[in-house]
Amino acid sequence: MSTKPLLDSRTAITVKTKSNVFPGLGILKDIQKNKLLYVMLLPIILFFGVFHYIPMYGAIIAFKDFSPRLGILGSPWAGLEHFRTFFEGIYFWRTLKNTILISLYDLIFGFPAPIILALLLNEIKKTFFKRSIQTITYMPHFVSLVVVCGMIKEFTASSGLVNDVIAFLGGERLSLLLEAQFFRTIYVSSGVWQHIGWGTIIYLAALAGIDTEQYEAAKIDGAGRWKQMFHITLPGIMPTIVILLILEMGRMMNVGTEKIILLYNPTVYDTADVISSYVYRMGLQEFNYSFSSAVGLFNSAINFTLVIGSNWLSRKLNNTSLW
Repeated sequence: MSTKPLLDSRTAITVKTKSNVFPGLGILKDIQKNKLLYVMLLPIILFFGVFHYIPMYGAIIAFKDFSPRLGILGSPWAGLEHFRTFFEGIYFWRTLKNTILISLYDLIFGFPAPIILALLLNEIKKTFFKRSIQTITYMPHFVSLVVVCGMIKEFTASSGLVNDVIAFLGGERLSLLLEAQFFRTIYVSSGVWQHIGWGTIIYLAALAGIDTEQYEAAKIDGAGRWKQMFHITLPGIMPTIVILLILEMGRMMNVGTEKIILLYNPTVYDTADVISSYVYRMGLQEFNYSFSSAVGLFNSAINFTLVIGSNWLSRKLNNTSLW
């Protein structure tokens, strides 16, 4: 009677040991079991492999004096010369300061905006009105960035709609995109308008997952709308907020390159020129490939450090993290 359980326990221990020694066997079994899911995953793996991981080989040119004629392997090594040139250059502090400031303003004003809109929409009981607001707010996300920048230029021109309002209120007409002090405000505010609706979708989905019985119990206890929001709604979507904040931190130094290039001009470089736009000018306009690669690699290293640090801090503070 006692032999059989002992044999079963030994068998279980043996199977567990084999799975630990050969973890690949578990993966192969999972692939066989979920073939269709892995087939659906294959295009994504190929996309990131071809367009994100294989091109990382080209980062070598940041440490070389790259010449297209000689190729990556044939070009002579330069070591850290291009990094030193950037750190000692006159544009280092300007581009770094602009990148950090624009990113911080975007984080302070742009990140909470979808959360606030989602909380407001969650309080609306009329389904038609709620869906109409959703549709109107997330439509700008699907408009081409070139079209958006064209609209911004038209609205902020001296004869544009914004200046019509300023003139009506007694102000002076200005071509706002030619004034350095207004560039960051225009960039951040237009970004909020463009992405607030799209970001709200994620938070509305998270709000839909909160147990309604919690609200009913809170009403019985006499909690009003504000207390329900602070004690039920916000804690319920907090894991989503934290995950999206970590992802946002990983993109902080990648200020929208295309948008800035489409909007800025030499008269506003003092407040608009960021690291990514500087890389574009040095690499594609002045053909200084090695130097621009070094600057881009420095930028990527900061992003990597930010996402690792924010993930670690989040895991320590509230046990929520990406990994």
